[in-house]
Amino acid sequence: MLDQFTVNVEALAISTGIVAGTILVAFIVNRLFRRFIRRNSLLIRNDPTNYVFLRHALTGIIYVVGFSWAVYSLPSLRAVANSLLAGAGILAVAVGFASQHALSNIISGIFIVIFKPFGVNDRLRFQNGLQGVVEDITLRHVVIRDFENRRILIPNSVISEEVIINADFGDDTICKFLEIDISYDSDIDRARAIMQEEALRHPLKIDGRTPEQIEAGRPEIPVRVIALGEYYVRLRAYIWARNNAEAFELGCDLMESIKKRFDREGIEIPFPYRTIVQKEPKPQKEQVKEGE
Repeated sequence: MLDQFTVNVEALAISTGIVAGTILVAFIVNRLFRRFIRRNSLLIRNDPTNYVFLRHALTGIIYVVGFSWAVYSLPSLRAVANSLLAGAGILAVAVGFASQHALSNIISGIFIVIFKPFGVNDRLRFQNGLQGVVEDITLRHVVIRDFENRRILIPNSVISEEVIINADFGDDTICKFLEIDISYDSDIDRARAIMQEEALRHPLKIDGRTPEQIEAGRPEIPVRVIALGEYYVRLRAYIWARNNAEAFELGCDLMESIKKRFDREGIEIPFPYRTIVQKEPKPQKEQVKEGE
């Protein structure tokens, strides 16, 4: 009985060499694909999404083929491999039931690559508040790097069902809404002029007007009153930037510079006022004595 499982030293060496060769080939292919993706993306600005997914798929195929070849090269395991191959139909059904979630992730990943609702380096925002940049799309999940440099791993089947905001889908330019409240006593026209001057001075702003809007005389930075609140007048400036990252930086810079201009020129940014009325308790009437 034990003789049937005696492993030939030569066959074991060949099998070990196949495993080592598989790991080496997978490493080389993975490394070459990484360099190709980086060079292709930087030189011709090509979308690396397809290449990234293909790299993971090809690496997985190399491992499956290599390890299967290593197992089949051992005479003592060849009979077991043939038996497994003969029962591949039953095994496929069992594995299919056991790995429905994994297969759904792979299929969802293929759909993501084909239909491209997002790609590598796109900036996404989800309904639950998570946001970040797509860093990688594997066979199982999407890797997103948030703005604190942490990685968020979302299974492909889950992200395929999500409602997402892709800031880089189609046109990358962004219209940044910059909203600032002023008091009712402040000069609206002067506040509008300050916001326009500071926005026009910023190096990251771009002119988002169409030729028709320019010809019609539309201002480059429109500023409109959008709300009359309980204690404030809300102004909104519409400022265009090249992409979402520059729009965020532009918004932060302008909030600081506009606040400083408002302070220098007497434009008040209001805060809630509360009027407290304190009433003295009424004196209690003396009880009328009985019989009086």
